[in-house]
This record gives sequence, C-alpha cells and structure tokens, in this order.
Amino acid sequence: MGTEHGLTRRHMLAMSAAAGSFVIGGGYRDAVAQAGKRIERLDPALDQIIDISEPIVDIATNLGGTANVEGPLWWKEGGYLLFRGTDQRRWKYTPGQPIAPVKDSNWANGLTRDMQGRLVACEALTRRITREEADGSITVLASTFKGQRFNRPNDIVVKSDGAIYFTDPWTAAEAPGETDMTYCGVYRISPNRDTLTLLVDDFLRPNGIAFSPDESVLYINCSARRHIRAFNVAPNGTLLRQTDRVFADLSGAESGGPDGMKVDNAGNVYCGGSGGLYIMDAKGKRLGRIVHGFNNTANVAFGGDDWKTVYFTTRTSLGSFKVKIAGVPVPVVKKS
Repeated sequence: MGTEHGLTRRHMLAMSAAAGSFVIGGGYRDAVAQAGKRIERLDPALDQIIDISEPIVDIATNLGGTANVEGPLWWKEGGYLLFRGTDQRRWKYTPGQPIAPVKDSNWANGLTRDMQGRLVACEALTRRITREEADGSITVLASTFKGQRFNRPNDIVVKSDGAIYFTDPWTAAEAPGETDMTYCGVYRISPNRDTLTLLVDDFLRPNGIAFSPDESVLYINCSARRHIRAFNVAPNGTLLRQTDRVFADLSGAESGGPDGMKVDNAGNVYCGGSGGLYIMDAKGKRLGRIVHGFNNTANVAFGGDDWKTVYFTTRTSLGSFKVKIAGVPVPVVKKS
C-alpha cells in the first residue's frame, strides 16, 4: 500500500491560491470568449462528425486558480460529469443543475473506470494510482517502480482485458530530488495487478493517453514536443517499439498544446493543440478545430446518454459541444 504524504507549505499556498469562483454562464467574460468561438472545417470529412454551426457551450467559466480544470469523466449511471477544479477538489456537474464539490481528490488528474466500473485515478499529490471501491475505500494499485516513487501520474486508460496504462511526467514546480526518477515513463499494470511494466521512457513530458477503438494502437502525446505518438500494441499488452511514429504534430503559433485525449467509435482522435481542440482521423489527418476562445485545452471526455456530448476543460473553464459519432464508452458497474 502507498504512504500518505502531508501537505507542505508550498502545497497549502497553492491550494489557497486555487480557490477560484465558479461562474455558470453569462457575464462579460463569457461574451468576450463566445465572440471568438467557431468550428473550423479543415477537411470535408469533418461534416460526418460535427456541423460547423454546432454551438460551443460554456458550462462554467472564471474557474481561477493555480491548476488546470482537469480529469473530466462521464458517470453514465448517474448522468453526471466528474472533474477536478482549479482548487484541486473533485467536482460534479449534472446537466441542468449547479456544479457542486464532491470531495478532496489528492490532486487527481486523469480519471477513468475499470472494467467493473470502479473509479481509477492518477493522484498527483500522493504520486500514485488508486481505485475507489464500492464502499468508498481506496486501494493503491501502484505507487513506486523498482523502489522509486512515481513522478506525478497524469493520465490513464483501461484496456478491455483490465490492464491499466498511465503516463507519469514530472510536473512539480521544483526540480526532481536525488531520490526521484530521472525519466518520465509510461506504464502498464497487468490485469491481475502482479506486474508493473515500464513501456517507454523517452518522452520529455508524456501526457494524454488513449487506445484506438480496437485497442490495436496506443496513442500517447508529449506536451513538451506538442505532438502525439502512436504505438502498435503487442499481444501481451506491451508496445511494439519498432512501430513508434509521430501520429500528429499539433504545434503552432497560437497558445495550447496536446494534453488530455479521447477517441470516438470511428477512430477519430480528439486532442488539444495550437489554438483549440483538434479532431483528427485515424491516420492523423486534421479534420477540424474547435476554437473555444480559451488559451488551452486541458482535457476532453465523451458523455451524455448516447456518448455524443464532448466535454472539454481549459485552464479556467468547462465547456461542451455535440457530435454525430459516439465516443468510446467508459465502463459502467456491471449488473449482477
């Protein structure tokens, strides 16, 4: 089991600064942001995915603080979205209702669910991967590799066989200490939890991670290099390193770069980049860009009853828009 770590003075100052106010719709700031919103068609194939007249909705803005709004995850049974606010707490948004805080999150960033529908999280503060059981208790799935603590686990995805894949960049303001890792890794926890495998260690800052719909390809983006890499997946769940290639370069003159990432049922990839949120086909071709009016796209998730609502987070906001192709669904609790 992992060890709980107390809050340092730096942590307390950061949390205090993160206590921003939630503004739901309306206001001058929203009007300014809305004026710059648009959906750009970069290829005619975009019309099969989204209408360029589709509204880009601001759900909550002015979420000022020290951290990105992060980790959106649709909870289908409850009809709500979980996400991390800039105060580092977990929040819940139910369409048609006010946003409400849920609990402290240990600065959890990436969120997903395992094949039994349990919440699995990358906890940046405690530097570990955890699972929340049905009774609310926490199980630590991994916190170290070869005796060293992880850097700051960031994003996570669960394969259909139950294996868990996650990225582990160094994102703290201070430099790594003598006992910290000297690299940023991407890892796999085996379905039975008896093996933790380092899949790749040559990313400058690995971030978003997602599978293709058939799970034959694993996408991992690098925020530092502002691109997405793709790897074919071996039968044993590891990566075929010889297939490593740059899937898409999302750099540019405008602010923003790759962060959280999701895939729809047709294999289209959604990821932030320069100037907005990009939609790319399964070959990495840019089909369109969602220009939402904020400086970055922190993360993205599919939701709604039909998985055709795209929720996105930015430095200070939560927004959404509708699409025609459903996202790859997140597992739900299996009925006995």
